[in-house]
Amino acid sequence: MKIGITCYPTYGGSGVVATELGKALAKRGHQVHFISYALPMRLTGGFDTNIFYHEVEMSSYPLFEFPLYTPALASKMLEVAKFEKLDLIHVHYAIPHAISAFLAKQMLNGSGGLRTVTTLHGTDITLVGLEPSFLPVMKFSIEQSDAVTAVSRFLKEKTATNYGIDKEIEVIPNFVDTEIFKRLPDHLFQKRIAPNGEKVIVHISNFRTVKRVTDVIRVFKNILEKMDARLILVGDGPDRSNCELLCRELDIFQHVKFLGKQADLVEILSVADLFLMPSQSESFGLSALEAMACEVPVVSSSVGGLPELIVHGETGFIAEIGDIERMSKYAIDLLTNDAKHAMFAKAGRERAVKNFHTDIIVDQYERMYEQLVQSKAPAALVQK
Repeated sequence: MKIGITCYPTYGGSGVVATELGKALAKRGHQVHFISYALPMRLTGGFDTNIFYHEVEMSSYPLFEFPLYTPALASKMLEVAKFEKLDLIHVHYAIPHAISAFLAKQMLNGSGGLRTVTTLHGTDITLVGLEPSFLPVMKFSIEQSDAVTAVSRFLKEKTATNYGIDKEIEVIPNFVDTEIFKRLPDHLFQKRIAPNGEKVIVHISNFRTVKRVTDVIRVFKNILEKMDARLILVGDGPDRSNCELLCRELDIFQHVKFLGKQADLVEILSVADLFLMPSQSESFGLSALEAMACEVPVVSSSVGGLPELIVHGETGFIAEIGDIERMSKYAIDLLTNDAKHAMFAKAGRERAVKNFHTDIIVDQYERMYEQLVQSKAPAALVQK
């Protein structure tokens, strides 16, 4: 098949999943065309004859105060679909990608049998899409997609409730390549981060308010009162300055390392003893899955799809949003009990391999694509 994929190319779960999906499909012999305003962050690592990138060109004109990305993206989708003879376009994150895909399909006037798939990832539905100005067009664009998927049962139910959508939404969770994301043996990075055998706590995010990174820092402060430890914060975003300031105010800055955006996470996760994810909103929790694959137990909040990923008392612990004391208690329990920690680490890895391995999830997407391409009715739905 010839498949178009549109995603945000920046540091975030939806872009990571879309890129890894495209790479996996290319390995299976499909021709994959990425359509975005910049090269996706994880679309690196050498040339692949089945992967193509098409940049959405943005022009500036004094009349327009804001860039017109939605029509520019639709035009590029139309161009690629026509000249590359795409079978379908799969968009990740509904705003504005699903809208652009609908426009592109309409401009084709049904010729070529182009199908569109929309994958809902989280804040596109639970936060941004609920803005009154967006809600009607969001509902419309989702319903006009030939197939819709969500990364968790929570997100599927939230979408149906918030938008009153009767359309079938198939739950296809995020995935991880467990051949890449696996714990590496001790190396120089371990000695640089924790030269005296300190416990290493890791958090990875885009440093937005909903990630509650300040809660990570406060939990770490409690851990530090019980043992020698180091906190590694990976990523960047609007809350980073506040987090750096909080570390100074709590007088723990010397125990915290801000690494910024990092492409190679396996090396970092391989030195971690614990992963913290106290998010306010998390429809799946891809970085938590990647940690589990690297045998790192997770302590998280109980929001969204996290309870579908983390098995409480088996692969990690779950607490209410903002319950810093309970999260601290769970973290200290794991970090001071080697036998329990080893058991949780092993269970996390096994769950990642058994339920979320790349091949398992990509099979589901591939079956969906095949059904859509083989169907003749433009509004054909994929049933579970």
